Amino acid sequence: MKQLTEEDFSHEIKNGLTLVDFYADWCGPCRMLAPILARLALKLEGRVSFAKLNIDHHPAIAEKYEATAFPTIILFKEGKEMGRMVGLRDEDAIMEFINTASSKYSTDLVW
Repeated sequence: MKQLTEEDFSHEIKNGLTLVDFYADWCGPCRMLAPILARLALKLEGRVSFAKLNIDHHPAIAEKYEATAFPTIILFKEGKEMGRMVGLRDEDAIMEFINTASSKYSTDLVW
């Protein structure tokens, strides 16, 4: 997964579907979520981009998107927020979230 910065955040989320994990190194649930997102990134390669943003290194982005509890994952479609989840979730719940959020304005389902 790509590590995002304040400099490349907007560019990275502007095309297609991008799921961004807002996390912190000190956050236990964030560390537990990482391998789940890594597996999903492999399963959905070519359909959904996965990225991470360290909120301690880039607090302005976390503040802009009102990510105040962690982990927070936000799904962007063409740069617009389609949905978010807060807290640790399993792979099936995240897959359902991606499918539901991505289909809000489209009939194309992710899986």
